[in-house]
Amino acid sequence: MTESTDFSSFDPTTWTARGFDSEIGLSYDAATTDGVSARFTITDKLLQPFGIVHGGVYCAVIESVASMSGQVWLNANVSAQGHVVGVNNSTDFLRAVTTGEMVAQSKPIHRGRRQQLWEVDIADENGKLIAQGRVRLQNITEG
Repeated sequence: MTESTDFSSFDPTTWTARGFDSEIGLSYDAATTDGVSARFTITDKLLQPFGIVHGGVYCAVIESVASMSGQVWLNANVSAQGHVVGVNNSTDFLRAVTTGEMVAQSKPIHRGRRQQLWEVDIADENGKLIAQGRVRLQNITEG
């Protein structure tokens, strides 16, 4: 059995990216119970063989931002020791991009006792929508 972690004082804006978030260069700018803002810069390692951003990068950013959003909301409203896990990710790729700074912004669609649904938009530095996704999260709470 794993130990519970107390996320009550968790601040995503001071979070040092780990794992895959670190690999894609994702950093969090702001976090409230109503949404999270994050950013990343397109580098060569994020491109697929044809020179545009790999769709999996957008899926991963959307999953990370939605999960962080759900975590912040869950800890403030349901359980300080709880956590969230993604159970579905549906991402649409709207524009091909080769370079630039991307900003991801989440907004809640549904926040309930057992599940949450978050929508995340990824836009370029000019505000053009590049990708959009929805992630359904399962709330995992003790007892």
